Amino acid sequence: MTETFRAAWQQALYGPDGFYRRERPAAHFRTSVHASALFGQAIARLARLLELDQVVDIGAGSGELGKVLRAEGLTVLDIELDDELSERLSGLVIANEWLDNIPCEVVEWDDEGVPHYLLADLTPGPVVEGNDLAWLERWWPGEPGDRAEIGTTRDESWAGVTDRLAPGSLALAIDYGHLKAARPPYGTLTGFRDGRECDPTPDGTCDITAHVALDSLGGTTVSQRDALKALGVSATRPPLDLAHTDPMGYLSELSSAGEAAELLDPSGLGGFGWVWTARGADTVRRASRALSA
Repeated sequence: MTETFRAAWQQALYGPDGFYRRERPAAHFRTSVHASALFGQAIARLARLLELDQVVDIGAGSGELGKVLRAEGLTVLDIELDDELSERLSGLVIANEWLDNIPCEVVEWDDEGVPHYLLADLTPGPVVEGNDLAWLERWWPGEPGDRAEIGTTRDESWAGVTDRLAPGSLALAIDYGHLKAARPPYGTLTGFRDGRECDPTPDGTCDITAHVALDSLGGTTVSQRDALKALGVSATRPPLDLAHTDPMGYLSELSSAGEAAELLDPSGLGGFGWVWTARGADTVRRASRALSA
């Protein structure tokens, strides 16, 4: 097969001269971890509610989440993008904005309604067949002119995490994504450079990403907004009277409310999906209680 966009994407991010070989991701895009320590504190509260004292952070970047979690008294194991997963994963296993950077095939339906792989220059290539076609038919059926990102590589990567879960553990994927009832008709493939969205040019100069088909991962899905609210994150402003009795405390609570509002914004970070899978009936029950608003 002629090189598809997925192959070019893989090289552009992870090849010898790839984007992630040269750049710090935090310099190019902002995640919930960077938005506020409230996010990490909520993750720590989730771990305590699950009665777990270890967090495994997959795709840890510069370890910003781990710093917050360690300050909360948790043991943290950071796993970088190119690290091998151990045979067994124990504790609360988190993949925050990891799956969106796993390259996947990008396809487009022709005028006859037949999906074709897109090549490195985003022009149509071979007809989609086999497992990829089966995935599309189940999870992302399209019409002439539509585009989609096939989620098989993300599904397989996440299964590689959940299959390793030890009893009493929970795996949590946090990412921007969509569900079958509301797939974007032209896909979500894009790039980021220096904090700005750009064309997804696979030349190693920018991050390339696409939203995740959350429901194809399996597990239970809840919005970040609902999950964080259930874990105690609130954007309620402090009472104005506090400004007179404790000005510094008022400013601190006001700042915290602003950070919480960003994390809970349904059109932004609050619209992210949390997809969780637990091992063990007790862990399932605790997770269901902890993440239900």
